[in-house]
Amino acid sequence: MLADMRTAVVRVGVDPNGELTGTQLDDGVARLISLAEVTGAEVVAHNLAALPGPRREVQVLLAADAEELTATALRLCAKAFATTPVVGVVTYVSRGTDEDADGVLAGFGLVGAVEREHGAEGWDIVRVRLPRADLERVPESRIHTALEAALNCEVHILAV
Repeated sequence: MLADMRTAVVRVGVDPNGELTGTQLDDGVARLISLAEVTGAEVVAHNLAALPGPRREVQVLLAADAEELTATALRLCAKAFATTPVVGVVTYVSRGTDEDADGVLAGFGLVGAVEREHGAEGWDIVRVRLPRADLERVPESRIHTALEAALNCEVHILAV
């Protein structure tokens, strides 16, 4: 996967009506994994047959934007399972990088300067400079919480 792009994760319901058998689900997962490898995507699939139809979801991971990943995941799942898949939640894998910080900001429609320093106790401190007008539009507490969760370090937001 590309190191400079955030990894998006889309959950796709592959058998929402619970019509597929355990064998069909296992075969579909195997086909999906093969199809995904060609596109550079990864697949996480649990024991789908043990789940009720509405919860038969796979997770497809790809270093791509959410729209591209969603389209790719739907296409692959439809082909692998011969069903009409349903898109679920899209999230991102966080590795605590500055790209993750940029992605969190982009999710709020913000652009800021991200600076990282190593604290005296060995923990990273990330300072994010955001235009004051953006902080009036988006609550600072929401930005702060999202950045801390994505980066797993101390975050300071500075209005400029």
